[in-house]
Amino acid sequence: MQSRTSATTQAIVIRDITELAEMRELENLQREVWGVEDIDVLPALAIRPQVEVGAILIGAFSNNEVVGFVFGFPGIVSGQTIIHSDMLAVKPQFRRFGLGYLLKLAQRERAIEQGISCITWTYDPLQLRNANLNFARLGVTSKRYMIDFYGETTSFLHSFGTDRLWVEWLLNSDRVKDRIDSNAKPPLTSVELEQIPALVRVGEDEQPVVTEEVGLGTSALIEIPADINSLVSRDDGSAQRWRKATRQAFTKLMTSGFEVEEFFVVEKDSKTLGAYLLTKPFINASEPE
Repeated sequence: MQSRTSATTQAIVIRDITELAEMRELENLQREVWGVEDIDVLPALAIRPQVEVGAILIGAFSNNEVVGFVFGFPGIVSGQTIIHSDMLAVKPQFRRFGLGYLLKLAQRERAIEQGISCITWTYDPLQLRNANLNFARLGVTSKRYMIDFYGETTSFLHSFGTDRLWVEWLLNSDRVKDRIDSNAKPPLTSVELEQIPALVRVGEDEQPVVTEEVGLGTSALIEIPADINSLVSRDDGSAQRWRKATRQAFTKLMTSGFEVEEFFVVEKDSKTLGAYLLTKPFINASEPE
């Protein structure tokens, strides 16, 4: 795979990782970024054979040091070969360079070279930055909400559970191509979003406000706070309340046929928040003969 250099104040080279020594560097990077103990680290000796049989492993390098990576392995979903992107990590001091986005673009290129048209992954739907990257910039969609997907782990990031959205990235779709080429999102304003019924809204002190009875048509919103990690640090139960409220909302909508279509970062009442737009696809049943 051809190297890619980002336009930053220091050279960041993005390329395939093929050497065992570099794979071993990823063990420490996992500990640094996610705070996991050894039991939850994916070891180099497990990564290497997967790369040999089609897994995609790409690193971001600064002065020959691995400062970020993305790892995905092949799988089969509904008879189709896909790549499931299991890990993406960037050292905190390098996140301002947009390396997560560049790593995903490189992963897409590598998958297309292998004849693969879909990459899946999971992420915490309460993390606003990840949601914006996934939906707004990369153009993923989601039909599945996974409750407590990873169970209990040793990562400090998982202190309020491991619920995840399972997303699909259709690499050759017009939606994805348009999003990557222009970073364009549908032109919905905050006023227009206000007209869509919301099952959860961000209330005072960034607490979830749940609407028990809301008339659902073909679209609905789920709002999230700007920084769930700051609520975790408050240790007042806020993060757990957000998990419970959004879990109920996502599962209610998805069991009714709704899909996550978009994510917006909006300013409302002098605060920043995120808003998921879920829509229910129109099914045009054919007329009986």
